[in-house]
Amino acid sequence: MSTLVCDGESQVPQSQSVSSLSVQSTPEIEKKYVHHVYDAIAPHFSSTRFAKWPKVATFLSSLPSGSLILDAGCGNGKYLGLNPDCFFIGCDISAPLIKICADRGHEVLVADAVNLPYKTGFGDAAISIAVLHHLSTEIRRKKAIEELVRVVKKGGLVLITVWAVEQEDQSLVAKWTPLTEKYDEEWIGPGSPHARSPSSLLLESIPESEENSSRELVKDSKESSTEKMHETMHLTSESKNDSVVFKHERNTMNHQEYFVPWHLPYHRAEVSGVSACALANGLAKKDDKKGAVVYNRYYHVFSEGELERLVSGMDNAVIVDRFYDKSNWCIILEKIL
Repeated sequence: MSTLVCDGESQVPQSQSVSSLSVQSTPEIEKKYVHHVYDAIAPHFSSTRFAKWPKVATFLSSLPSGSLILDAGCGNGKYLGLNPDCFFIGCDISAPLIKICADRGHEVLVADAVNLPYKTGFGDAAISIAVLHHLSTEIRRKKAIEELVRVVKKGGLVLITVWAVEQEDQSLVAKWTPLTEKYDEEWIGPGSPHARSPSSLLLESIPESEENSSRELVKDSKESSTEKMHETMHLTSESKNDSVVFKHERNTMNHQEYFVPWHLPYHRAEVSGVSACALANGLAKKDDKKGAVVYNRYYHVFSEGELERLVSGMDNAVIVDRFYDKSNWCIILEKIL
């Protein structure tokens, strides 16, 4: 990989400001509720990710023969090698997922989406599939897009997909824990973000049903709509008896920050490994009824037009297509400078 990855000093342009360098410092919420979670669930997660989204497959298949395609946030590598006439390099922040890719013979490396380890103009195209919604601040999401554009050649295309606020399936809101609407910009503080709640009562994630877990395996092509939320859940305190009442609303626009549960079956969890540590540290909980260790994953779901707004200030790329597919907002960018 030494021919593919640039030197550490050359990854960051000299003109880059100190403030932009700080963007590369991962907020605690991402470390705890994205990085650590996917490291712990990697084999089980991979077993549920095998079907390819038609829109992504169409994009990859449309690229010219011989193209070098960079998959940023490749997960278990299900898109790597999809077009046999192209070359693929994948990267992901999760070392266990990258090991799965490497064991399958893919060209991969561990890397951060906001600091891609490639030379400027290295690839012919890039994809970021269901990745940006795991970044917890707008500045980091924008930086990830800038990186995708930076690493492709002039004329290169970039496909980005993210989970949408506007969901096709509105029935799964109970799986999601809405987070407090506003935090400090970088989500930095002595503690983890709290679920929206009055006094000390926490809104806990409700386990996924057995039916939905089974359906995920056989209908993975709908993974973004069968896992997701979606009516907004509000907590209101009744003065009469101080009880908490859950009110479901059709309008999902009030929340964009969520914890989404992942149930790792006991037989897949390491008894004395990552899951045991997560349980001990309070980053996961047991659900004996379901026989699983429950992890919460952080998501920022995107509203309509949000991706476009992140790109609007960029002078080296233009949007050539935008669409909504399987409860995801998607854009295709072309690098023009």
